[in-house]
Parts: sequence; structure tokens; C-alpha cells
Amino acid sequence: MLHTQALSKSFGAQRALDNLDLRIAPGEIFCMLGANGAGKTTTIKLLLGFLAPTSGRALVDGIDVQQDPLAARQRLLYLPEQVALYGELTGLENLDYFAGLAGVPERSPARLRGWLEQAGVPAAAVERRLGGYSKGMRQKVAIALAVARQVPVLLLDEPTTGLDPQATSEFNALLQTLRARGSAIFMVTH
Repeated sequence: MLHTQALSKSFGAQRALDNLDLRIAPGEIFCMLGANGAGKTTTIKLLLGFLAPTSGRALVDGIDVQQDPLAARQRLLYLPEQVALYGELTGLENLDYFAGLAGVPERSPARLRGWLEQAGVPAAAVERRLGGYSKGMRQKVAIALAVARQVPVLLLDEPTTGLDPQATSEFNALLQTLRARGSAIFMVTH
């Protein structure tokens, strides 16, 4: 699902990433650990096609990120540390809006609710404005988009930063559900 071959990136004389060889299969979770400045964000930007590698290549579900970045991005969901959703919209409205942008067909209220509930959003919260959601709940709305899109690859940047132990446990359980469905999950954290 996610594969890098001798992936490297330099910024002038500074080597941010040096010959990363990585293979994450369907149903696998891989976590890249490292201090700030260790190349984690650079790796994510290379996988998203936002940066061109100095050498090597990255493949998302067999698609070369540099040759066809749009097709590669359509096969993945990126969850940044700070999820940017609309606070004045409800969880249901946010999911409907972003699923529509992503081209998800058949977005009936019942299906949207089902995707939110699969992602761990309580039924009582789907009609509440996102401005009142915790960080963990906002992340669950974003994960619901991955459920709706049925993407094979998830890229998660510091997904548990700022979450309390219970929210972290719930988030990890959700990742296990997605892994069991065959998603390849790549996380970075310090």
C-alpha cells in the first residue's frame, strides 16, 4: 500500500531524509518516532507530493507520488496534528461537506451518521456544532471521512498530541478497526 525506495530529501547541504526504504502492507500500522527536525514532516510532505525528493521514490497503492500526485492523494487520507474543520457546522454537516469535496457518492443523512458512528462519534453529538467538540472528537470526524472514502492509506501526523488518556485509547481502538479493514496506516510522533 505505502512504499518508499531510497527516498531522500536535502535542503541545500542539510539532509532531512536519507535513503528511507519502507513498506507498509494492507492492515499494517507503522509509527515513525523521532525528535523535532528528524525528518518526520518532510517524509509526510514527500508522501503527499508536496515536496519533490532529492532521490528515490514514493508509491501510494502502486501509484508514484511524483508522477501522479493527484491520483496518489486520492488513495489516502492525511490527518494533520490540528484538524481544520468548520466550527460553526455540525459534525454531520462537516462530514457531508468534505465527503462531497472528495467525490463520495450517496451521502444520505443515514449514511453520514453511520460513518460518524463507525468513527466513534456518539449519535448524540452528530448534530452539535463542531466548535463545541474536543480535539479527539474533531479527529473522529476527520477519520469518518476516511471511512466514507474507503481509502487504503492513512497518514497521521502526531494524532494523539493533546488527547487525554481515554481519548487516546478510543483513537487507538479506531485505528485497530481501520487496520482490520485493510488500511495501511503511517503515523509520525515524537
